[in-house]
Amino acid sequence: MDVHAIIVVSGLVQGVGFRWFVNRHAVRLGLKGFVQNNFDGTVHAEVEGSRSLVEELIKELKVGPRAAQVTDVKVEWSEPKNMFLGFSIK
Repeated sequence: MDVHAIIVVSGLVQGVGFRWFVNRHAVRLGLKGFVQNNFDGTVHAEVEGSRSLVEELIKELKVGPRAAQVTDVKVEWSEPKNMFLGFSIK
C-alpha cells in the first residue's frame, strides 16, 4: 500500500551531506519525492511509495551519514498525493 510521509530530521544534519544521503537511499528504494534544508537547521523530506520502503528509508535517516548527528526524526503519514515523478534535492 502506498503512502505519503513528511519527515523532519533534527540534529547536526546540515552541511554534512545529509540531503545527498537521503537522495541516494530514496532512489535506491524507488521512492518519489524531495528533500530540502529548512531555515531552522532541520532537513525536510516528502516521500511517497510503499509503506515498508518508506519505513526502511526512515530507519536509514535515524542513523544518517557518518558526519551527521541525528537527534530526532518526526514522521507525518497521509494518503499518497501522486505529485512526484522522481526524487529530487531542493
